[in-house]
Amino acid sequence: MTLPPHAARRCWHTAINPLHSTIYFSPDLITEFAALGVTHRVAVNLASRSAALGAVGPGTVTATFYNYRHDYVAEHLPAVWDTITPEQALAARLRAADTTLRRLLGPEAIASPELAETADLAMRATEGCTRSGRTLYAAHADLPVPEEPHLRYWHATTLLREHRGDGHVAALLLTGLDPVEALVSHAATGRGMAPKWDKAIRGWEQADLDAATDRLRARGVLDADGKLTEEGAALRERLETETDRLDAAPYEHLGAEGLARLLELGGGFVGQAVAAGAFPRDLIAKV
Repeated sequence: MTLPPHAARRCWHTAINPLHSTIYFSPDLITEFAALGVTHRVAVNLASRSAALGAVGPGTVTATFYNYRHDYVAEHLPAVWDTITPEQALAARLRAADTTLRRLLGPEAIASPELAETADLAMRATEGCTRSGRTLYAAHADLPVPEEPHLRYWHATTLLREHRGDGHVAALLLTGLDPVEALVSHAATGRGMAPKWDKAIRGWEQADLDAATDRLRARGVLDADGKLTEEGAALRERLETETDRLDAAPYEHLGAEGLARLLELGGGFVGQAVAAGAFPRDLIAKV
């Protein structure tokens, strides 16, 4: 059955990526890692997401995450693995996901048949994912699937997020956007993170962002006000279309009816989490 245009992309933006990403802005993640001796927020972020790869160094993480500044990563990796093991990091992240979702969604939603159905739909979609060439997805796909519905849903969103992300990196390379250009042009769409967070989380400095803006202006991607030109909007759409193509299999496997249901249910849970304060108010760049 043919999927509606952009349906998979819409589902990813509405029901997949935001649910997974609640963990990165959760105080519960900081608390769990602090109990194990890791207190720097950047070290927590890097260790929690890369732990599935094992005790890797900065090169591997810079390559797979794509849009982090390498020397910023190197300040924390591999040093963090002297304090905590990858197995401990994964367990801490799962505990934080548990407490975060329970807090954001509440006991009624956590125990609801709708959440269990959402988890089943998302896990079914992951059956269409493939490992080849997808480093972060493949590493997370080797992890055990949690039993509780809210954690199964979170685990499934992790797999689907990293599957699309790995494909997106390949599309970025083909499109010719370097890490900082990718961030700046994404912010210009109104969906990307504000510069404040690119600096705090990914380690870029204002000079890096300004230089990328100048390069994008020279290429005709941004105008004098830093907004996407017609050519820039077309470039971003080509990028997302190629990402969609590389990420189509999970949603084709789920089918149009299942995808629509996942969008409906998952979008509702994400909306509930957002309303409960899952993300900072200034997270998204203003255009």
